[in-house]
Amino acid sequence: MVLPDIDWNGVWRTIQAEKHASRRDPKLWEKRAPDFTRRAEAYGYVGRFIAIMNPQPDWSVLDIGCAAGTLAVPLAPFVNRITALDPSDAMLALLEKRRQKQGITNIDIVKGRWEEDWDKLGIGVHDVAIASRSLVVEDLRGAVLKLQRHAARQIYISTLVDDGPRDRRIVEAAGRPFHPGPDYIVVYNLLRQMGICANVTFICKKKEKTYKNVEDALNSMRWMVHEMTPEEEAKLRNYLCKNLVKEGGRWKMPGRRTVRWAVIWWQKERVDPNVASI
Repeated sequence: MVLPDIDWNGVWRTIQAEKHASRRDPKLWEKRAPDFTRRAEAYGYVGRFIAIMNPQPDWSVLDIGCAAGTLAVPLAPFVNRITALDPSDAMLALLEKRRQKQGITNIDIVKGRWEEDWDKLGIGVHDVAIASRSLVVEDLRGAVLKLQRHAARQIYISTLVDDGPRDRRIVEAAGRPFHPGPDYIVVYNLLRQMGICANVTFICKKKEKTYKNVEDALNSMRWMVHEMTPEEEAKLRNYLCKNLVKEGGRWKMPGRRTVRWAVIWWQKERVDPNVASI
């Protein structure tokens, strides 16, 4: 079967331009740092991702967009060494604090971005590269080739399915348009176009969080509306007052959402950089 001649990297660029311009700013992650890892661990994402990896004791692992060690810290006991890369000072400071508190000695912390020259940062070839929910790049194809260059055995990435963790009802209630990120199928199709036959599985969570009151709900949802204005906050508060439902003495959003992340992984094969260079 011949795949349609679609510029999947161009599709990715277009959606990223609409959705994720602010996500490339490290200042955003400075604010979200304290809460980021806690939410990932709360619904079992970390354990599921590591189980999919099936880590081996001789592995060296490159963790791109490591945040505060969401995966690096729990993965450390199962592998030989980890290079944890992230552009956020706040995230890396939290990782260093966790590393010292737990006496972890096999995590090397490096400040850096996808767009930088990793060789100049001293990042060599690792057995395995992971990019967990960190594909905040304009050039997806370039990022894949970079992963290929720095991984000798396997590569694991995870990315959005449908709307991802953000609830479009909340974003739109605040008065903003909802721009979903690029769905995993864009990533998968680009990989296939590059000659990479990847595996895909899904980490799913039925999301039904409850709150003490409207203010508790509002504060828990702030991360979905970056730098919410007073006017947007008033709109969202009014929406919550009208729509939250009481159950068992607490409040929740009506209905149940299933949040899915696609974990895409493949064994390392040589990829011709001239293939599918649309």
